Order: sequence, then structure tokens, then C-alpha cells
Amino acid sequence: MDQTIGFIGTGNMGSAIAKAAAKSGLAETILLANRTPAKAAALAAELPGGTLSTNEEIARTAKLIFLGVKPQMMQLVLDPLEPILRKREDRFILVTMAAGLTCDRIQDFLDMDCPVIRIMPNTPSAIGAGVVQYCGQLVTVEELDAFAALLAPAGLVDPVPEGLIDAASAVSGCGPAFAYLFAEALADGGVACGLPRDKALSYAAQMLAGAARMVLESGQHPGALKDAVCSPGGATIQGVRVLEEDGFRAAAMDAVIAAYEKTLKLK
Repeated sequence: MDQTIGFIGTGNMGSAIAKAAAKSGLAETILLANRTPAKAAALAAELPGGTLSTNEEIARTAKLIFLGVKPQMMQLVLDPLEPILRKREDRFILVTMAAGLTCDRIQDFLDMDCPVIRIMPNTPSAIGAGVVQYCGQLVTVEELDAFAALLAPAGLVDPVPEGLIDAASAVSGCGPAFAYLFAEALADGGVACGLPRDKALSYAAQMLAGAARMVLESGQHPGALKDAVCSPGGATIQGVRVLEEDGFRAAAMDAVIAAYEKTLKLK
């Protein structure tokens, strides 16, 4: 299904989703607009079908209008587009990726009962290893299926009830930052033990990638996979002991909960 899609905002998240959509081959034209046009122009040069555009042109012509703007900026961005959207006689769908803003809230900003898809992507979507949760309001099943196909190159594209999407975002949307922090800490530990920095970071990153695949592909509980690495009286169990003493699991849980609670305050 060839179509024109548009991205209003080409920051880290907007760019990641635009790159995934371009890989699907389902968008004939990808219109890109950003507050700093040079940023959108650079992305347009990377993408098949990518074209530098404006917010107004995207509002007039795109079938899918991705809103890659911060929650606190959404009203300011949508206000001047409202009269343009009202004049449209064809069907269009707004796609919001703003943390904390519900489909209802987007409709309220415009005072329009227009179709809205809400997504919570993460930055690894740009390389096909991401997670994108989505839900829709006033959107047909067929449209949601086509949307999921468009974003399939992003990685795991999963429907979630809107009531759970903030919790999902706290895990997979914020999670990469937590994972990067862990990778950096592991590498620092390796450097402290004498490893060269580049090797320590490479080993830590590849280990995390491999461990994640084991969870996804083995079907085993992470606890069982952990136990399989911890030989009696061995080095690994001593490392696990120190992590437990320092509250590693509690800290990880608290990080997700803190991110979730902050998201709720953005509504």
C-alpha cells in the first residue's frame, strides 16, 4: 500500500521511526519537517522517498501524520494546523509518540474527533532492534494492521491497551538508557581489571545482546538462565551476591517505577 506519510519533528524518536518506515517500502513519499530544517533535510537525504517539507504541507497531504514533538510542545504545534486539518475531505490519521498524552488528549488539543494512533517506540527501532507499542482510537482494524506492517522493520511492534502503554514505555522506552548505563558500568569494571576500554565495551555490549537473545529465544525464565551461569563456589555467584547486597534488582525496579510515575505527570 503506497502512501504519503509525514513526520512533524525529526528528533531521535521521530528519526528512528522514519528510518523504520522507509525500510518497509510501504510509503511512497516520506515528508519530513523539523523546527531546524537542516536536521530534517539531513534525514531526507538518507531515506528512500524522503523529502524536506513543512508542518503545514504535511497537515494538508499526509495520510499518516507522525507527531514527533515533546508533550509540552504538542498544543503549540497543533494549534496552527487545526484549520488545515479541518479543511481536509480525505481520511488521515494522527500518530503521536509523546509520552503521557492519550489519544483523547490529542483530540482535545484539536477539538476534533479524528483518528489517532498512539505509539511508544524506543531508539533501537532505528536499527530494527526496537520495541514499538501501539493502540488506536477511531482507527479500523485494517488500518492498524497496515500501520503495524509499515513499522515492522523497527523490531517488535506490539498492540497494547492504552491503559498499559505508559507502563510499557517505562520498560522498553526508557529501558535503553538503563541498559546503556549497565553496559558502561560493566566496561568500567573491565577497565579496572586491566582490559583496554574498547575491548571491555565491546565485550559488555555483545554479552548484553546475547543474554537478551537467550531470554527471547530459549523461553526460560531469566532466573533459570542466571542459575545456569552460577557454578557452585564460582566467580559468577560472588558477583551476583555483590549486586544483591547493593540492591541491584530493587534499583532497576525503582527506575522503571520512577519513569512510569513521571510519565503520568505529563498528561
